[in-house]
Amino acid sequence: MTSPGRAPTSTYRLQITASFDLDAATDVLPYLHDLGVGWVYLSPLLRAEPGSDHGYDVVDHALVDPSRGGADGLERLSAEAHRLGMGVLVDLVPNHMGVASPDVNAAWWDLLEHGPASAYADWFDVDWGAGGGKVLVPVVGEGDEGSIEVGPTGVTYHEHRFPLAPGTSTLAAQHYALVDWRRGDAELNYRRFFTVTTLAGLRVEDPVVFDATHAEVRRWFDEGLVDGLRIDHPDGLRDPAGYLDRLAELTGSSYTLVEKILEPGEELERGWATDGTTGYDVLGLIDRVLTDPAGVPALERLDASLRARSSAVTSGRSSPTEPRRGRTSRPGEPTADRDRLGATARWSDLVHARKRHVADTALLAETRRIVRELPDGLADHDVLTDAVAEVLTSFPVYRSYLPAGRAHLDTALALAEQARPELAETLAALAAVLADPAQPAALRFQQTSGMVMAKGVEDSAFYRWSALTSLTEVGGDPSQLSLTPAGLHAQMARRQAEWPDAMTALSTHDTKRSEDVRARIAVLAETPETWESALTRLLELAPLPGPGFGNLLWQAAYGAWPLSRERLHAYAEKAMREAAEVTTWTDVDEEYEDTVHAAVDAAYDVPEVTAVLDDLLRRLGPAGESNALAAKLLCLTLPGVPDVYQGSELGDLSLVDPDNRRPVDFAAAATALAAGENTKQRVAAAALRLRRDRPDLLSGYSPVAATGAAADHLVGFDRGGLITLVTRLPLGLAAVGGWGDTAVDLPDGTWRDALGGAVVSGSARVTDVLGDSPVALLVRES
Repeated sequence: MTSPGRAPTSTYRLQITASFDLDAATDVLPYLHDLGVGWVYLSPLLRAEPGSDHGYDVVDHALVDPSRGGADGLERLSAEAHRLGMGVLVDLVPNHMGVASPDVNAAWWDLLEHGPASAYADWFDVDWGAGGGKVLVPVVGEGDEGSIEVGPTGVTYHEHRFPLAPGTSTLAAQHYALVDWRRGDAELNYRRFFTVTTLAGLRVEDPVVFDATHAEVRRWFDEGLVDGLRIDHPDGLRDPAGYLDRLAELTGSSYTLVEKILEPGEELERGWATDGTTGYDVLGLIDRVLTDPAGVPALERLDASLRARSSAVTSGRSSPTEPRRGRTSRPGEPTADRDRLGATARWSDLVHARKRHVADTALLAETRRIVRELPDGLADHDVLTDAVAEVLTSFPVYRSYLPAGRAHLDTALALAEQARPELAETLAALAAVLADPAQPAALRFQQTSGMVMAKGVEDSAFYRWSALTSLTEVGGDPSQLSLTPAGLHAQMARRQAEWPDAMTALSTHDTKRSEDVRARIAVLAETPETWESALTRLLELAPLPGPGFGNLLWQAAYGAWPLSRERLHAYAEKAMREAAEVTTWTDVDEEYEDTVHAAVDAAYDVPEVTAVLDDLLRRLGPAGESNALAAKLLCLTLPGVPDVYQGSELGDLSLVDPDNRRPVDFAAAATALAAGENTKQRVAAAALRLRRDRPDLLSGYSPVAATGAAADHLVGFDRGGLITLVTRLPLGLAAVGGWGDTAVDLPDGTWRDALGGAVVSGSARVTDVLGDSPVALLVRES
């Protein structure tokens, strides 16, 4: 048995479910080992809501979910992984619990039964002063209160069961109130995960709660079953730094990553007990170094034109799209000035509008709770609510960690005053409170600002900005169009020095589009005229009342083509409801949705529509494949610990979840690996095996320069004996006639391509190194 080491050389994410449990994962480990994977990386394992396919709705922290294989399954997997020299990384959910089914969550059941006197009252972040001293449970359908039944053993509402407080028998005497589900967004009095009322926030800042909810995790490390943790959503915690310190004590400072999204230019807190983030920051850099900035403005103009047409067509529909307070444009900024600022200003305005809308609607309960925790006498309640919402809207990153991040708060306050000068006096009063880490409202504000960012940007603005949808990815900013190779080198040299063990991701269960879909879509920036022509034809053949949404929909269809009708229908439903321009999850516009679904059907039933998509794939598909291989090799060899999301090594054209959680045929994957028949898999295996077997080759980072007419189409770097060379902007390369006499200046020594076999040295022609491949992986020969 070989020790896996403190940090992995790479990870491979597996989604553990009832249908693919820990024993099924154990059976896959030999394939992962042959592929070259360092550690297996498992989705949440603690007992979750019955039927959960993701595991983030934990209902019992005391045991591994029996439906996922239980404690015995984890023991068997761990033993096999360690026998193979592999480590085990587990996704952990400290921020919240699943409360959709109170009868399977003993802690939540006890809270509802006994109220503030419950032994679990300190577990949940409940504001007992609101809601009339009761926990508001927004579960009742409109006008359906008559379906609530009180019996001798409890309360039932359809399939839901709730307890009776001891000695009572009437609904009014309970410590909870079953209310109309629509009241949740505005009146909920317990902290939740984003806008999900069935996920109740936990107070793990309390040492007693921490110990109780981490006892099973402690056992994993005490018994050597698990080697590292991925911490889900640390921004939801009151004190992320304190939590990580306690976790480090529990795990013996084992390898730990945080699912922390960094905005462009933002840095991870240096004092945290973590090895780094889960890698959305690097994902964005990889996508952008493979994007042609020259073509994006034309795509932005096209999208702006389509959005204008959409607004004109859909303005009479009833779906709420504007905030109830505040402004959606920059104050004092004439229209002409805004036009000169161009797409960056439009994106900024869109983000402001969507974040403000979220703060005023879906997350109004959270905005109001911050106000309730402010000191008395600052200002009128409604004015304070308005001002707090504006500061939340203006916050430039997900959150601060006072006293760290004070500059972000100052920026938000200044932007809020610029947008709403009439609130200047109130904002000045708020500033002192929100900057004080001893103030409850300041702590609450920090837990909330990331919620507003996530719901306003990731789950709303990203579905309304369709210029180039490969840029609207988690942790990304579409106003950041591209990155030069020199820019990438500067970022990666710093990463090697400061966060060498942070994760590098390309696809995850949270990405809006898989890496291969984004690789295809990125090609559109090289040929915007091709996309405009194709989209115009698609919108003529399958008209939509919102052509702006059509841009989003047809980019998804092209990026994942060919995909099943059912998958594209599912994507269309989620995308149009998240965009919330006409229809929403809570207010469905059936007429609009029928039109969108008719357009989806046209992709399969109207030969002319199918032909447009087929033709795009024929013309642009090879460039997309080039991008996909380049992105994969970059991810696997840049500084950091690369993660391979399940099945992505084979080529994966997935869209947003749950599409990206589809099962993988690992038997076929193993057969393909043995035969060497899958190009992307071969590239992944070569890189992963070298990372695992020759870690001495990855001790540093330095750029490898190219000279010649096509030099800008090559990205190259030396990790200390392992050189990566990848092609960027393949259509542009073809347009200039290929590599020609472009050469790459290799460091001293003789180098062999682990992929194609070429042996080169000195100043080598790129064509001699790459051959017909868009990528090469050179190893210095002894």
